[in-house]
Amino acid sequence: MKDEALARILIVDDEPVICWTLSEVFREEGHECVTAASAEDGIAAAGNGRFDLVLMDVRLPGRDGISAIGELKSIHGEVPVLIMTAFGDLETAVRAVDQGSFEYLIKPFDLNYALNAARQALGSAAAGKAEPSKKRPEAEPYRIVGSSREMQEIYLRIALAARSQAPVLITGESGTGKELVARAIHTHGTRGSGPFLAANMAAFSTGLIEKELFGHLKGAFTGADMEAPGLFRQAEGGTLFLDEIGELPLEMQVKLLRVLENREVIPVGASRPSRIDVRMVAATNRPLEESVREGKIREDFFYRLNVFRIELPPLRDRMDDFEELAMHFLRGHRPGISETALKALKGRSWPGNVRQLKNAVEHAAILARNQTIRPEHLPAETRRVATEADGSDLDRLFAEWLAGEMQSGDENDLYEKFLARFEPLLLKHVLAEFRDQKQPAARALGLHRATLRQMLKKHGLIDEAT
Repeated sequence: MKDEALARILIVDDEPVICWTLSEVFREEGHECVTAASAEDGIAAAGNGRFDLVLMDVRLPGRDGISAIGELKSIHGEVPVLIMTAFGDLETAVRAVDQGSFEYLIKPFDLNYALNAARQALGSAAAGKAEPSKKRPEAEPYRIVGSSREMQEIYLRIALAARSQAPVLITGESGTGKELVARAIHTHGTRGSGPFLAANMAAFSTGLIEKELFGHLKGAFTGADMEAPGLFRQAEGGTLFLDEIGELPLEMQVKLLRVLENREVIPVGASRPSRIDVRMVAATNRPLEESVREGKIREDFFYRLNVFRIELPPLRDRMDDFEELAMHFLRGHRPGISETALKALKGRSWPGNVRQLKNAVEHAAILARNQTIRPEHLPAETRRVATEADGSDLDRLFAEWLAGEMQSGDENDLYEKFLARFEPLLLKHVLAEFRDQKQPAARALGLHRATLRQMLKKHGLIDEAT
């Protein structure tokens, strides 16, 4: 940094090695550093001289770090504060953001990352100017469980999303908790006292989606005996969560894009739009970028949805949370679970993620009744080879076929359409299971290796040259 940008930095942490390491890094940049081992000592140091940046641990002897942010800012105005923690959860992240912390560093953090965060904080003219939320519910009705590093990063993104009114796109495999995250964003945001409505786009036929979302006037169509407000108007002042947004037909994407841009809806049968005040959160378990390339998702619609994205990790990538999750789902089963049963559960693949784990634990608790859960109480392990294709996909495909809404005019090709949609998913997941080894994958499918290669080429899953 240039000489005129040199800063005084206060580092508050009860671990001497962290204070020393950060001080050395910042002093190499030409900054002056002062350290403190408690929030009280940090506040006292702030009263003795001006600081341009504060790095504050959460867990400190005596007073916690987050509770001291307000007092530090009362002394030094909008001084940027970087919160540090190794034990973060959603409440910690929300409190930190609400109190105006500039960044949330998860221990152990990379020193270059901390240095870049400090540079951004020092160089930001708006650092720390956001006011704390004036109204937020005291408790979260839908608890998100997990303390792994992966989940701590998710908690921070939820807290940041809650402070904004921008659209949020939540992505991740089925069963990872996308609706829970949407509810947490709503609960911890300024709309927490308003309604939260959820709808699955895959559950509606094309003809129903517009009426369900935007409502209709009385007499707008045959059978419309009374006016219906639609989900957007029912969610007025709150949040509308649209799950499986990747299933939205192209013509509806245009209309929903207009809603996002203009914040108004036109009910079916109406000639004039109605203003709405609704925050939209969308979710999908499909790769939308791939759908854009395939022409199934409009590019402008995707970019409007993808303003702020939260990618949820599958259970296999957050196994540090496994035991905590299992115990959470067992909270009503007092005898608990044996070590052998817990080990058996942990050794499974869990393609259905947290939802599948919850169902398995509840199943075992019912069988065990008032006894400790043992391995024999666990449900048989199931492997769902196509996580993207669930019952709602098949229901919707069949409904479209019955309504004559498939683009092909041939009404005798339901089986071919089923294969075109589901066969590639089956092939991709079996190949992933066998790490792209064709021979064992073909054996598992009951196919000859040459037949498997032909099917892969048919669906564009293998290069012609290979």
